[in-house]
Amino acid sequence: MKVNMGLVDRLIRAGFAVVVAVLYLTGQLSGVAGIILGILAVVFLATAAVGTCPLYLPLGLSTKKKD
Repeated sequence: MKVNMGLVDRLIRAGFAVVVAVLYLTGQLSGVAGIILGILAVVFLATAAVGTCPLYLPLGLSTKKKD
């Protein structure tokens, strides 16, 4: 897959995942909201690691700077 995420986009997604993990592990986040945000955090962490957002592809978006 083509990389379509810039560094700032990837850092924001990874930061969100870390915040959700900390909130969940400290008991501040639980229940249905905790499960939904946990799943979203895992997806954000995966897309940040790979550098590709599948939702950007059909929309023709890219936050990566042109070389």
